[in-house]
Amino acid sequence: MAKNGTSGARRWCLFEPEWFAETGGACPMVGRILEGFCQGLRIVLGILVALLAVPVGMQVISRYTGIIPTFLWTEELSTFIFVWVVMIGSMVAVWEGTHFDVHVIPDAKRPLMVLLQKGIVLVLVGLFAVLFAWYGIEYAKFGSLQQSVMMRANLMVTYISVPIAGAVWAVFVFYRLYEVVQAYRCSARSSS
Repeated sequence: MAKNGTSGARRWCLFEPEWFAETGGACPMVGRILEGFCQGLRIVLGILVALLAVPVGMQVISRYTGIIPTFLWTEELSTFIFVWVVMIGSMVAVWEGTHFDVHVIPDAKRPLMVLLQKGIVLVLVGLFAVLFAWYGIEYAKFGSLQQSVMMRANLMVTYISVPIAGAVWAVFVFYRLYEVVQAYRCSARSSS
C-alpha cells in the first residue's frame, strides 16, 4: 500500500502537490469506493479470462486433434466472454488512465496548462462515455430481441455491456475530472 492510501497502482493525475497526494486525492472516500469497485472489476476480468480459456481450448483441441467432437456453442460462448473481457478491461483502463489518452504534446508543467490538458481529454472521454451509455440502451434493447444461433441465449447478455461500460466510464472520468480541478485549486492556493 502506497503512503497516500492507494494500492500503489499508477495514479492518473500526474500533477499532484505533495500534500494533495498525501490526503488520498480530491475526495478520499469516493476515491476509495471507486478503487474498490475497480478492484472488483479486475477480479471479474481475471475470472473471465480464465473462463475464456475453456471454450477456446475446446475449439483448438477439437479442430486440430479430433479427440473431442466439434461443439459449435463454444464459439458463441467465447465470443460472449470476449466481449465482456474487452468492456470490463476498458472500464479498468479508464480508471487507471491508460486508455483513450494519446500524448501528442508534451506534458504541461504549469498548473493551469495541466488543468487544460487533462481537462480537455477528460471532458471528451466523458462526452463519449455519456453518448455510449445513452445510445447503448437502445442497442441493448435491440439485442434483447435476438437470440444466438447455437446456444439460443438472449443476445442482451452481450449487448448490455455497452451501456454499462459507458456509465462506468462516465463515473470514473467525472471523478478524475473532479480530481484534476481540485489539484489545480490546491496548487493555485499554495502558489499564492
